[in-house]
Amino acid sequence: MNNCPQGRYETSYEIGQDNVEIWGMDLHNPVFFISAALMLVFVATSVIAPETANEFLSAAKSWTINQFDWLFMSTASVLIIFCIALIVLPVGKIRLGGNEAKPEFSKLSWFAMLFAAGMGIGLLFWGVTEPLAYYTGWGGTPLAVEARSGEAAQLALPATIYHWGLHAWAIYAVVGLSLAFFAFNKGLPLTIRSVFYPLLKDRVWGWWGHVIDITAVLATIFGLATSLGFGATQAATGLNFLFDLPNDLTMRVAVIVGVTFFAVLSVVRGIDKGVKILSNINMVLATLLLLGIFLLGASSNVLVSVFSSIKNYFVHIVPLSYWSDRPDHEWMQSWTVFYWAWWISWSPFVGMFIARISKGRTISEFLIAVLIVPTLVTLIWMNVFGSNALLQAQQGIGSLANGIDDASLALFQMLENIPLTELTSAVAIVLVLLFFVTSSDSGSLVIDSITAGGKLDAPIPQRVFWAVTEGAIAAALLIGGGAQALGALQAGTIATGLPFTVVLLVMCLSLTIGLRDEQKSR
Repeated sequence: MNNCPQGRYETSYEIGQDNVEIWGMDLHNPVFFISAALMLVFVATSVIAPETANEFLSAAKSWTINQFDWLFMSTASVLIIFCIALIVLPVGKIRLGGNEAKPEFSKLSWFAMLFAAGMGIGLLFWGVTEPLAYYTGWGGTPLAVEARSGEAAQLALPATIYHWGLHAWAIYAVVGLSLAFFAFNKGLPLTIRSVFYPLLKDRVWGWWGHVIDITAVLATIFGLATSLGFGATQAATGLNFLFDLPNDLTMRVAVIVGVTFFAVLSVVRGIDKGVKILSNINMVLATLLLLGIFLLGASSNVLVSVFSSIKNYFVHIVPLSYWSDRPDHEWMQSWTVFYWAWWISWSPFVGMFIARISKGRTISEFLIAVLIVPTLVTLIWMNVFGSNALLQAQQGIGSLANGIDDASLALFQMLENIPLTELTSAVAIVLVLLFFVTSSDSGSLVIDSITAGGKLDAPIPQRVFWAVTEGAIAAALLIGGGAQALGALQAGTIATGLPFTVVLLVMCLSLTIGLRDEQKSR
């Protein structure tokens, strides 16, 4: 029986009691072994029969989006309301880890890790592509406005911020807060299953919990591997653009190998000496690139765009959140539902990492930071990059005047038409690679915790195993099936968003019960 101070749950479960030690690794049985076996089966199938895997998973993705668009849309809005309620209610004063807990990281390092792990790499890829897509009608336009019209120009950036702002981070915030609360305040292991203890009690340590954790591991490992594969394609495109290096399979695999090597070095050093340092470097480089684009590009246009985007974001946030009787239903499914499913499928990874670095923060402090800080960064980032791209498209400058030809090239096509192209492009490529390293090593640390039964510091061989595995999966899929195999993997990741949508809603109920118990104990 655990020693249970005031407020902690009494349970017969001891962290690591089901673990076995093999080759220097501390492995939870059966979570590690089933996760590894399913992962190998998926990779083998994707490599041997990529067309079949792609067809099956693409069908699953289409069915998920077509049948449950209403569930994704409503859940994202419900989570924002839930987070706001926790901020203003008395439970917001509860400190993660207890009244005497102190934060482990400075606010600056904490903000940097929040941003780098959550969606830093995505902003680099989509900061130019997405606003330009909405303006030119590449994949439809939000609210069915006419492509390349004044309305399309006004709505392009707010619609982009809508996908990357409050809704996205509310999803991450609920998972992160739930994990942090039940681990640091209730004394439970830092795994997804612990969040459901108020509802399942000790049954959560059996097969109910095994299934929850295995699903979280698979969603995380495949989501990271997909990002490595597509990110390698973008990095190879940038190297080809800047240095005329070959943009082929060999180069993409070389990028993955390089990223994996540095990710291994980082996970060996841990959060404080690895992920934190890389995140701080990312933040410095991202800030320099942002300032450079602002000063070298259309700075006056950016300043006007920022205030216009804020106004239009809040004006259109309600219409963009509807899911029925919309004139842009196809656009909503292709973009908004896709994004909500994507954020939800990534929420176990990002949420758990946010939880690990947030001990000592109050619930209100946690939620305000996780919701507001990344949203503000996103707003500024998208305006600096997006407004420059939109201006080039509107004035017929460069390749972007013709719209989007290659999404992975759009960033570099925008940089081509501002001063110091070589320098800014080089910084962008380095930043892409560093963000991938940060995502890979933070993801590895999260998977380590789950597959070690909730232990915060898994053995070094185990951290190395998962970091190498992520890179190996991405490389194997590229070699075996190319973009088709990675497309199947992406579709599979979206499909996992459906069960996790239900999990998120149940998680809100479980967290509410836990917070009520905490208030009683106080």
